[in-house]
Amino acid sequence: MAEMRFSQSVSARLEGGVLVVAIDNPPVNALSAHVRSGLIAALDHAASAAEIIGLVISGAGRTFIGGADIREFGTPPVGPSLPDVIDRIEAFEKPVICAVTGAALGGGCEVALACHGRIAGETATFGLPEVKLGIVPGAGGTQRLPRLIGTIAAIDLIGTGRAAKADETVALGLADAVVADPLTAAVAAVRDNAGRPLRRTGGMNVPAADSAAIDMAATTIIAKSRGQSAPAEAVRLVRAAGSLGLEQCLAEERATFLRLRDSTEAAALRHVFFAERAAGKVETLADVAPRRIDTVGVVGTGLMGSGIAVSALTSGYRVIALEQTREAAASGHERIAGLLDKTVQSRRLTAEARDACLARLETTAEAKNLATADLVVEAVFDDLSVKTALFRTLDGIVAPDAILATNTSYLDPDRIAAATADPSRVVGLHFFSPANVMRLVEVVDCAKTAPDVLASALAFVNRLGKLAVVCGVTEGFIGNRIFSAYRREAEFMVEDGALPHQIDAALEAYGFPMGIFAVNDMAGLDIAWARRKRQAATRDPAERYVEIADRLCEAGRLGRKTGLGWYAYANGERTVDPAVTAVIDAARAKKDIVPRAFTAEEIMDRLLTAMVDEGKALLAEGIAARPGDIDLVMINGYGFPAHKGGPMFAAQ
Repeated sequence: MAEMRFSQSVSARLEGGVLVVAIDNPPVNALSAHVRSGLIAALDHAASAAEIIGLVISGAGRTFIGGADIREFGTPPVGPSLPDVIDRIEAFEKPVICAVTGAALGGGCEVALACHGRIAGETATFGLPEVKLGIVPGAGGTQRLPRLIGTIAAIDLIGTGRAAKADETVALGLADAVVADPLTAAVAAVRDNAGRPLRRTGGMNVPAADSAAIDMAATTIIAKSRGQSAPAEAVRLVRAAGSLGLEQCLAEERATFLRLRDSTEAAALRHVFFAERAAGKVETLADVAPRRIDTVGVVGTGLMGSGIAVSALTSGYRVIALEQTREAAASGHERIAGLLDKTVQSRRLTAEARDACLARLETTAEAKNLATADLVVEAVFDDLSVKTALFRTLDGIVAPDAILATNTSYLDPDRIAAATADPSRVVGLHFFSPANVMRLVEVVDCAKTAPDVLASALAFVNRLGKLAVVCGVTEGFIGNRIFSAYRREAEFMVEDGALPHQIDAALEAYGFPMGIFAVNDMAGLDIAWARRKRQAATRDPAERYVEIADRLCEAGRLGRKTGLGWYAYANGERTVDPAVTAVIDAARAKKDIVPRAFTAEEIMDRLLTAMVDEGKALLAEGIAARPGDIDLVMINGYGFPAHKGGPMFAAQ
């Protein structure tokens, strides 16, 4: 039978009495108005045609349904609404089975939940990620999911917004089966269910669960939310499913969804969402093809280098890791293998995939072995002479079209590039530690970086599954320059009367996972100390300078690694140390500063102002392309709470 078309994005064919509906709305089959109206039209047709025994809903391409259409954000609603479509599916008198290939996310997952059966393909994922946008599912997700998989599992999936892979969904009871050909299996399931009582998710009872276990699951989610409203609201709604009727709970869910949708928190998270879509896009590279990268060289296999190597290996690259000695190379191999083992233990990698990664790994003490590398990333000691000497050596080893990337945090990559025979092939790739975990990479466009080299660096970072933010050359790039600015402001406040733990408490109450002085202790105070000593000769004597951190370093208080820093770490626990307070008191006395009290609000106002002022300077200098890029760096590299949108958004 010829194809039937129900809207610009919804078509169908009749297969032995089963209407096989396909949603084709690239790139992710979003639930646009024409998708919703097309589904209603298909249901209307199936209801009126006696020869049709039921429907299969499927998605064309690699996605089932990727959620709401972001182009409809902030626009007047166009009917039919998604709840209306979902209610119609669930109440339909003929069986409706979904064949899920790829992702069923947000509204797509809610459509699947309303179907009378769910067949998953091997690459299928199901998720309700709405909390990541500051909202809750608004079309029955908080009510139908717990009826299928139970309250505790639903609290986890909805409260975190994570996606579950196919095998997990079957174990949970979300999907009925995982098969290689879900479309064929879904057609068979329609035939099996035709004429039989249908399993309507909304009519099911929520499985009984231990109340203490539910409390624990809820507490875990709320503790991780760091002040964000949506996860707590999602937990409340999921719990209500077990005690209140479906109709009442759906009304409360929708009211909560609409209230949160209009909140500042949701606006902040939408800003982050759109900023991520814009990040890494450079207009001048629109028609520039990246160079091919198959083999990645990594120089240095310490914490940073081994993390970069693992990221490249798990993304399918061949990796050659260089160390100074055979013993160091062997230790590097062991370190990389250990990180891969941890990934297997956390179930983010299979044992077979780990073995394939190790088969693509070579660790060596012979620099000449890097000759086949298409890209070499250095992760050696952050010293200009060390890095320039390395790049001069690589000049004589790697192919002329191989790319050289520096991972420096504070050094000038233009000076490193100038030491090479061809500065156009040098680019900055500033990873954040641990590189196999942290998502952010600052891609530094140096003065002479060739366009196809920059395009290649962006393609490489994207293949790693990381977030690339392009920036120009400046000391500390975007992130460390802003970090230095608000660390300096924090130290001014310490000198003026606040104590480190008070400033850290204000940051943590705002939503940071850790305060700035605790972060400094974790990173090691000696790194910034070395930088301050390098800058001493050129520092403006009229510029305010706080010596407290220098005094701590001189006393051997270098942070967690020495057990003493801004805090003391007896038994590994962070505690306020009177010895630090004494150093602070002495510094104040030396400058005749009479300490005063600071409120948490005043502390945050000053820190945010410092961040924003530095951000504005970065934009004015052309170092950062857009305010959203600055926000992404601070959120993904420095713990700024995403639900506050980043410092530039918060300033609005």
